[in-house]
Amino acid sequence: MDMFAALGAFVAVVEEGGFAPAARRAGQAASSFTRHVDALEAALGVTLLNRSTRRVSLTTAGEAYYPQATRLLADLAEANRSIRERDGPPRGLLRVSLPASFARLHVTPFLPRFMAEYPAIELDLLMSDAVVNLVEQRIDVAVRLGVLDSSSLIARRLAPHRRITCASPAYLAQHGTPATPQDLANHACLTFAFADGERRWRFTQGERVEQIRVKGPLRANQAEALKEAALAGFGLVTLPTWLVGEDIAQGTLRPVLTAWQAEIGRPGLTPTAEGGIHALYLPDRKGSAKVRAFVDFLAARFGTPPYWDRAL
Repeated sequence: MDMFAALGAFVAVVEEGGFAPAARRAGQAASSFTRHVDALEAALGVTLLNRSTRRVSLTTAGEAYYPQATRLLADLAEANRSIRERDGPPRGLLRVSLPASFARLHVTPFLPRFMAEYPAIELDLLMSDAVVNLVEQRIDVAVRLGVLDSSSLIARRLAPHRRITCASPAYLAQHGTPATPQDLANHACLTFAFADGERRWRFTQGERVEQIRVKGPLRANQAEALKEAALAGFGLVTLPTWLVGEDIAQGTLRPVLTAWQAEIGRPGLTPTAEGGIHALYLPDRKGSAKVRAFVDFLAARFGTPPYWDRAL
């Protein structure tokens, strides 16, 4: 039995939901997939798949075996990629997960230059604010914003992820500029919509922590909507500098409470948890030349400090 062929057939059948779909994807006969899986089950002495005329499902043993089989095949694929990439320029398919708004502003403008520098790399971009599973989605590298959860992923910090409170000059002229966090209680505040419904902003200054309950005419789960409302003069907003840095540089938004640090992320984070902008990848991608090329390229484009923070 060719063990790797058998593992590949088993994983393909699970992913495609049957022998016939898996065979069609591979351009092979369904009977060959059946023989591979039968041989694998015979070698292991267990049944991995429940078979019926309509569907295929994992047995209890199959559920335990499937993630290990996928990891083994991924390790083999990465070993093959590393050897192929050892000599010559980075090449091959590179699947990248990016937060949608951040990608639009700070990644996609640079993509033509990246593609010109690395013509042998084929980019496949997934732009979404959802946190994807790198293994399940076959992602080579993901860019994440804010405070990272603990995981086995390798993280490289690309830039800080700062938040700043700001408003349009027209709003401040009409309603005044808050001098302390407590003043925000008397202002219109445009807030991000958290699942628990909390509308609190937290600020730190050394050891001091101020938590203010705020109110205002807009709550949204999309940061660019809040920025547009702030630009139109509807209130104060606390947003990442990568989103409002250019507006502050141009004077269409003005920062307030600059002696205080706006706490980043979700309610319940420690006041010192600034977070960052990170590139994440699986440990088996550590030696990948194409991953390294993409991450190095982003780090060089962003700069230190990142270009969106230089006006601040």
